[in-house]
Amino acid sequence: FINYQSKLTCGTFSVPALASKYSTFSKPKIPAIMFFIVVYGMYKKTNVYDDFVDGAMGGMKTVVKVMPTLIGLMVAVGVLRQSGFMDFIGKWLGKVTEPLGFPGELMPVTIVKAFSSSAATGMVLDIFKKYGPDSYLGMVTSLMMSSTETIFYTMSVYYITAGVKKTRWTLAGAILATIAGTIASVILANLI
Repeated sequence: FINYQSKLTCGTFSVPALASKYSTFSKPKIPAIMFFIVVYGMYKKTNVYDDFVDGAMGGMKTVVKVMPTLIGLMVAVGVLRQSGFMDFIGKWLGKVTEPLGFPGELMPVTIVKAFSSSAATGMVLDIFKKYGPDSYLGMVTSLMMSSTETIFYTMSVYYITAGVKKTRWTLAGAILATIAGTIASVILANLI
């Protein structure tokens, strides 16, 4: 694993000191929110436990409904990645993106991220091993992963769950937002 603690500082504080300070502040938040929900439910005279169980059952039904789509997406991404097709597409598209300032080595990650965040994370770890997390490619990858969305995964899960048939401009908007996030990640990595 990578040890960032010795290198990173933020103003006059080291990152480990900031993390410790925020961790102390943030640890009690979730129990406090849960306590507030229970007290509020009691105040409103609702059966909080039964509502929780009903919500959990609804969540399990949603998981069962969405599972075939998730399995299909993960299998498709795995097949494309293992076959070498993603690397081929990445090199081909890299010829177009390199002159624009986007490294061709990151095209496979960009494509896979639209389908599966976990598969893209595996590719990010490969980039970190090959180039290093503090390299230009490592920084662009990190920024891109945090500023883009798994478009097709998210759309399939939410739209199947909600029963939406016509997505209208969702796909176009999501792709535009991903392109904007990717461009911003390149610009920010150049500024660092």
